[in-house]
Amino acid sequence: MVKVKEGTPLLPDGSIDVESWLHQLGGKGYFEHLERIRATCTLSQVACQGGRTETGESCLQRGLTVADILADLDVDVDTLIAAIIVGNVHYSELSVDDVEEQLGVNVARLVKGIERMNALHNLQAINRYPQNRQQIDNIRKMLLAMVDDVRVVLIKLAERLCVLRLGGALDDGLRVQVATEAMEIYAPLANRLGIGAIKWEMEDLAFRYLHPEEYRAIAKGLKARRLERDRYVEMIVDTLNTRIRAMQMQHFAVYGRSKHIHSIARKMQRKNVSLDEIYDATAVRVLVETEAQCYDILSLVHSLWEQVPAEFDDYIAKPKPNGYQSLHTAVKGPEGRVFEVQIRTFDMHNLAEMGVAAHWKYKEGGASVKESHERKIEWLREVLAWHREMASNRGIADAIEKEFLEDRIYVFTPDGDVLDMPKGVTPLDFAYQVHSEVGHRCRGARVNGHIVPLTSELKTGDSVEVLTGKEARPSRDWINPHLNYLKTSRARAKVLHWFRMQDYDKNCAEGHDILEKALKSLGVRSERLQEVAQSLNFRKLDDFYAAVGRGELKVGQILSRLTPVETAEPASFSHARPQPVPEVRGEDLQIEGVGKLLTTMARCCQPLPGDAVVGYITIGRGVSVHRRDCPNILHATEKQKQRFITVNWGSATRDKYVVEVLIRAFDRTGLLKDITSLLSNEKAHVYSLQTHTNKQEHTAYMTLSIEIDGLNSLSRLLVKLEQIPNVLEARRQV
Repeated sequence: MVKVKEGTPLLPDGSIDVESWLHQLGGKGYFEHLERIRATCTLSQVACQGGRTETGESCLQRGLTVADILADLDVDVDTLIAAIIVGNVHYSELSVDDVEEQLGVNVARLVKGIERMNALHNLQAINRYPQNRQQIDNIRKMLLAMVDDVRVVLIKLAERLCVLRLGGALDDGLRVQVATEAMEIYAPLANRLGIGAIKWEMEDLAFRYLHPEEYRAIAKGLKARRLERDRYVEMIVDTLNTRIRAMQMQHFAVYGRSKHIHSIARKMQRKNVSLDEIYDATAVRVLVETEAQCYDILSLVHSLWEQVPAEFDDYIAKPKPNGYQSLHTAVKGPEGRVFEVQIRTFDMHNLAEMGVAAHWKYKEGGASVKESHERKIEWLREVLAWHREMASNRGIADAIEKEFLEDRIYVFTPDGDVLDMPKGVTPLDFAYQVHSEVGHRCRGARVNGHIVPLTSELKTGDSVEVLTGKEARPSRDWINPHLNYLKTSRARAKVLHWFRMQDYDKNCAEGHDILEKALKSLGVRSERLQEVAQSLNFRKLDDFYAAVGRGELKVGQILSRLTPVETAEPASFSHARPQPVPEVRGEDLQIEGVGKLLTTMARCCQPLPGDAVVGYITIGRGVSVHRRDCPNILHATEKQKQRFITVNWGSATRDKYVVEVLIRAFDRTGLLKDITSLLSNEKAHVYSLQTHTNKQEHTAYMTLSIEIDGLNSLSRLLVKLEQIPNVLEARRQV
């Protein structure tokens, strides 16, 4: 348990006796680092220049008190040095750059993280102004610092405990604010991290300032019963010591411990009883070497005294979320008095008191990169869990949970650094967040040691390694929103900028190729591209092509303005047509010169919204709608042409439409499965599917009849089909 210090050693003139303090610190295992710590103390004294903390201490005095608490937690020397000097950054003119120059980059990084954690003090402001984006951003930075290094939080907890210890020096309003923050923010964080040594003292001090009358009443009642309680506990301890020695246990400890005042107050409130009815205000603790011995002692205790029903907890078999392990039992002892016995190993006790600090002994060093990464992931989970608890307790769940937890993820670089990114990002987004050049040269990614597609969604705690090539070579597929390579607009803008900076002629040629391929796959001719370019404010067709090549203009934007003309290139390969498909009503067609007529989509050419179409008046079946380049229309007789009627697509395109798609691919096992799986995922209903294989060329041909809702949907589907491995071509049957 962290004890309240009597004070920093002073010289006769009232100044701090740094040498005496260093001597005490050297006895705690920091002897070899005393020169660095002495230099830090000197820097603090010089930089302070009369600066004072909110409790009236000098920066050095605050720093040494914080360092005392952290030394009891066995932290590393960089943590101690950061604790000593951070007050100067906050209360005097010393900058983080000064710290880095004189004390090193590691100490400066810790100091910067501590300063970011000051955003916690703004949570009240968030509660009042939930739309304050700057405050939300500050807290994001704080969490990022916390996740990156647990030592930042240890320093902050110790610093807040120091302020609480001197709370009497604060004015009433500030004292209540500090105590409220301790009770609602810092003590729950210490508990989540299992640092009981700080948690209990922090809760008792905060309770004292927030509820002084209740605190004094409980403290007075405990003091009145202290002599009798001490006598009783001594009797229990003597009994257990004698019986445990008889069990031939060599290494154990038995001692009494008083319950903390805040804990007693909560129990009184929970059970609605008075202090006199709290029989287990005093407990006995037994420490042993092994888990098996814990249960041996439990059996001994229950053989000596009567167990109180429903007052037993096995936190060894089922640890608390923060890792706490112990056996708790209540028994009716001598004189019929109920008391509690806690049984745990020495290691469990160390963890209960020091929590995360017991897990990570920075002074020991030597942890592998993998072990360090695993510890960071564990720490990240604890911080996120604490934030959820805190948000709920403070009634700011909407402001933090939605903005701060649900839409953000935290992922690791191979060096162990943490990146704060929006939810849903991909390894490619990660690459561009690291550096534009890393993104441009990205060829693949490993997540948690495994090769993954660049479209994979990253999750909190993932460790991401970007695989790069020698040359920058972004793909235009990366900026296709249908392919899901990039989530962030920032990364997409970097790709667009790269293409924009490339040679004009190259972009022009690539844009021409992109459009030709897209229009050919859709069975659409390109004679009206000049008109479309002008409608989009391009003076020259080459500028139009270059915009496509740079990724500034999407094929979908062009399709929405392009009306196909009457001829189309024949398919490069053809197969038997599928069986007749169900007719689809064309209620979204406008028929010139007449009222609303029954219309059907012609099965021979299966027109889609956006296609140039013509109506043919049938006998008894209303108007059959054909594409203008349908062979039946092109080869119609003069008599048949007299039954043509002008039709146009209306604004309401509610219906689904059936279209034939041709796929050419290298034949392989699983090809058909991959294609049908994609169609299923895209919710594209397949009416028929025919396949043919050319074994000499190892080529598979497929003709599919599928249901879609227009040209844009077809374009998106064809792009995804061509992303399937071994698929050479996917396009609409003309």
